[in-house]
Amino acid sequence: MIMIKVLLVEDNIEINKNIVEYFKGEVEIEAVYNGSDAIEYLGAYTYDIVILDLMLPEVSGMGVLQYISKNCLSTGVIILTAKEELGDKLKAFNLGANDYLTKPFFMEELKARINSILKSMGKVKSPNILEFKNMQIDMKVKKVYIDDKELEVNEKLYKLLEYMVLNKGVLLFKEQIFDNVCGYNSDAATEIIEVYMSRLRKQLGEFGYDKYLLTKRGMGYLLDESIED
Repeated sequence: MIMIKVLLVEDNIEINKNIVEYFKGEVEIEAVYNGSDAIEYLGAYTYDIVILDLMLPEVSGMGVLQYISKNCLSTGVIILTAKEELGDKLKAFNLGANDYLTKPFFMEELKARINSILKSMGKVKSPNILEFKNMQIDMKVKKVYIDDKELEVNEKLYKLLEYMVLNKGVLLFKEQIFDNVCGYNSDAATEIIEVYMSRLRKQLGEFGYDKYLLTKRGMGYLLDESIED
């Protein structure tokens, strides 16, 4: 499988680090912290996606966009910025940006928008497929396969597993999981997540995948693919 190449241009160290950690293992991501370095990397390498902040040192995000436009680079661009003014948005779109996400943001939304851009560019053949190790989740038909064998899961366990894979490598609080699996208006107690996790871990255990589903006492749960096989 060809790895998608991403250039992240963000001068906020914490945001930069969080994005790199979130997409680790899913894309080949290079991170820089100013516009000058971004232009240097764009001149030397080819990227499928550029995640671009507007407020950058040395050369602004608009300056980087102008470089991309002037050199007719075939890369998708998503603007990531705290600026919300309509004029900034229009200028960015006129310079070739594909999408615009305002800080603060959810990683899931950033990922969804990137996938949308890649799909529109014809660079993602199976946008409905999530992957974790040898596990594939077909989000269109809501089926799960490990080593090409179907994992039998009910609706709740499917939603739980899909949410964990979407956020692999990220520690999720029990309340976060409950809201996404059961819904904000559910009458069930959050403790039901412990039951679902136990059932999911048991089914994953049949394939040796239970070791990747970690419980962090007093904190939440983590799907960790860095664990050695």
